[in-house]
Amino acid sequence: MKYLLLFCCAGMITTAAWAQPLAHKLDDAQALVPIPSILSNGVTNLHANGDTLWAGPFLSLTPDGGMTWHAAEADSLSRSSNRVFSIDIEGDDIWVGLGFSSETEDGAFQAAGGFLVSHDGGQTFTYRLPQLDNAEDTSVQYGNNTLPALPVIVPEQSPPFDIDYDPVNDVVWMAGWASGIRRSVDDGRTWQRVVLPADDLDAISPDGTYDYEVAPRRGGQGEFNFLGFSVLVDEDGTVWAGTPVGINRSTDGGASWTRKQYDGTPNSLTGSWVISIEEQPLPGRNPIWFASWDAGPEAEVADGSRFGVTVTRDGGETFDQVLIGERVFDFAFQGQTVYAAGERGLFISHDEGTTWRTVRNFIDPSQPDRIVRPNAEVFAVATTRDALWVGTSDGLLRSTDQGNTWQLFRAEVPLDPDDAPSIVDRSAVPKVDAYAYPNPFSPVIDRLARIRYDLDGSQDVRIRIFDFGLNLVRDLTDAPQNAGAREVAWDGMDDHGTRVANGVYFYAIETGGDTFWGKLLVLE
Repeated sequence: MKYLLLFCCAGMITTAAWAQPLAHKLDDAQALVPIPSILSNGVTNLHANGDTLWAGPFLSLTPDGGMTWHAAEADSLSRSSNRVFSIDIEGDDIWVGLGFSSETEDGAFQAAGGFLVSHDGGQTFTYRLPQLDNAEDTSVQYGNNTLPALPVIVPEQSPPFDIDYDPVNDVVWMAGWASGIRRSVDDGRTWQRVVLPADDLDAISPDGTYDYEVAPRRGGQGEFNFLGFSVLVDEDGTVWAGTPVGINRSTDGGASWTRKQYDGTPNSLTGSWVISIEEQPLPGRNPIWFASWDAGPEAEVADGSRFGVTVTRDGGETFDQVLIGERVFDFAFQGQTVYAAGERGLFISHDEGTTWRTVRNFIDPSQPDRIVRPNAEVFAVATTRDALWVGTSDGLLRSTDQGNTWQLFRAEVPLDPDDAPSIVDRSAVPKVDAYAYPNPFSPVIDRLARIRYDLDGSQDVRIRIFDFGLNLVRDLTDAPQNAGAREVAWDGMDDHGTRVANGVYFYAIETGGDTFWGKLLVLE
């Protein structure tokens, strides 16, 4: 599962204030610590291992269906600007790719932040440095060819978007965008560049003769096929590597490669840019699923490239296209059932992709006052033994009936810093009676603003919205509520169903004879 290129900060509402400047320890082994729930409402990564679910962008896990939660207290993650970009788990071996957003003179970029590795099922993690080159690494050996290469010596544009551990050969594979596809044979201490075909080649082998430069596409120079975005080693040992110009396949451990891209026919990818690759465990040969996007005219592929999903059931000999037009991020499976996480919802097929239904509204009947935004994107999906899990831009959801009903998990900044988990900096959590988020609030983009407060006991609660002149705009609720942390949502509409204008608004929480006021800025 990967952290998404276009959504690096989506939904990180409640934890941004807790991130501290980047400060790594080279030996970053730490224990798991308890936390009350997920640590971010933008759930960008999910990976299941038996009954245990791991979630990003902070490394959180639950072994019991969300009843209890823990997080890895690694300094390179919890007290840095790093976030989880990719996760892979094979038994007790856990690999986590880290990255962060970086501001430079040329704009904002996502950058490589290194890796966390655990060989004890996540009880402790050790930090590994990013997969960067030395300045003198200006060539790479491929068979009898010594090919010129561009050394990637800075972390910008090289986050580990995908990672896959091959336990049979004890090799870790990584897709690092500008740093390409790489592998490590020494537990992540060093990384080797993997040579893929140049853009004008469909195949390469070590006994061939080549004269191209191993350089990622930048400023009109270099190769699109050296921009690595996804990687998978399947159960047969075939290595699959996704780039903006297709899917590369190797059946000999990464020595020789063939490349398939969108060519305008149904027997090809829906689009040229392969952003996710997942294997569906089934009797016989496992289908391989690709989320393929339209990379745009710059990639110079055949006309008609589209967003969608492609599947091969015969190891890459033939391909079928489904969900054409949908921007899909991730896959998960339960037997013949396929789940696809997408920009417009969760797609479910019970017949291996022949027919699909879409889930766009996620409602938790046990928490009617806590709802998922109607426009929430589904970034990630995973299946534990007894549940389906969905990571969205507005929370984490669990279903035990294949997506018909849901249980919602969300991150909340506590009203009292003493209630914050030990993994965060409590000095960054203010003590307040209530708060609203996001603030500023865009009704078009955010769809919902949430007002959070805490009740000492069961009592009547009335919540109203006023404009700057203290004119009543909306009566949100006037009803008895139970004790505990509570939340009510406002969609930016007044009592007549008209969207309010930009400006400052006040919310008033009346409870137990007291009134608590707060301010919310509406800004489109």
